[in-house]
Amino acid sequence: MKFLPKAIALCLIVAAGAAGAKEGVTNPVVKARMQTMDTIRANTGILGNMASGKAAFDPAAATAAKTALAAAAAEIVVKFQANEDDPVSEGSPKIWQNYTDFTTRAEALVTAAEGADVASLDGLKAGMGAIGGACKACHEAYRAKK
Repeated sequence: MKFLPKAIALCLIVAAGAAGAKEGVTNPVVKARMQTMDTIRANTGILGNMASGKAAFDPAAATAAKTALAAAAAEIVVKFQANEDDPVSEGSPKIWQNYTDFTTRAEALVTAAEGADVASLDGLKAGMGAIGGACKACHEAYRAKK
């Protein structure tokens, strides 16, 4: 279970970095993508805080966050279809150079989110490993280094 704290930490770091990312975006396509990622960030943060003990476990709130996370994750493939850029964007050009791999990684997040058992704290903790792993795998390959 050493991976779980790292996965939760990664999700929270990604969440913190994305919080101000939309400021200054002029391209509406990029802004919509970033809003989707913000929804993912926020709901991963809710689940991560519960899993790490920073927030009390609440099955109803966990279910709502899981549902919102899975729905937003399911939008990634469509939101990234257009190869549009903005100086503020954190999307790497590699996304469109290897779109099939990108979509596979995005779909892994959908699968992880949908598969998370949020009925119990132990189930949530176990599910965060897969969610964090999916986030990390995609961000390491397709998030621009700025």
